[in-house]
Amino acid sequence: SKLLVLNSPNNPTGAIIDRKRLERIAEIVLRNDLIIISDEIYEKINYTGDPVPSIATLDKTIRDRTVIVNGVSKTYAMTGWRIGYAAGPREIMEAMDAVQSQTSSNPNSIAQKAAAFALRSGEEFFDPMLVEYRRRRDWVVAAFNRISGIRCMAPEGAFYVFPNISGLLGRSYKGVPVQTAYELAEFFLDVARVAMVPGTPFGSPVHMRMSYAASLTSLQEGIRRIGEAVSLLE
Repeated sequence: SKLLVLNSPNNPTGAIIDRKRLERIAEIVLRNDLIIISDEIYEKINYTGDPVPSIATLDKTIRDRTVIVNGVSKTYAMTGWRIGYAAGPREIMEAMDAVQSQTSSNPNSIAQKAAAFALRSGEEFFDPMLVEYRRRRDWVVAAFNRISGIRCMAPEGAFYVFPNISGLLGRSYKGVPVQTAYELAEFFLDVARVAMVPGTPFGSPVHMRMSYAASLTSLQEGIRRIGEAVSLLE
């Protein structure tokens, strides 16, 4: 391995890697001479009350082998503007620039202006949005935990829940077994008309991901339908 990618707060779990764990990860990085890409796109969507620690802040040795990537898509709800940015050691950034400048064009000037404004002035917009995300998170977690066979932990950041659905696997619907997260996702889509993402591609075949970056009304209706669908499983 040459590269380690960190994502904190994490998609899909919403977990935040604390400083002690970052220090242990840093030991592995140094022992194996790795470069770090620290994906911090969800850094502001944080419910803990404490700043999200970045591995680049541990010490100069780690900072000199870390590239931080971020953007305005999540924090400022600008997914369609397609603006991201990176910061890291000069040697690595110059190499990245040499590749990027010859393989893709730059973002349009309007998007750049909008992103710059968001970074300068976006806190006024973002603070109430975080309050709303927390409200949705709390409701979704409680609602999932009321459904028999589903267990859901409260995420520390981002806007996803990653409920454990192992209690539903092995059941059946109209004689058809539901054995995997993929099959359960198809069941929810067909019967409840609700889309969830199987956890298997993320490394956990007994979880599913749902985003709560939707209105509370939509979330309430979606989880109501999921609950009704679960009651049909035998």
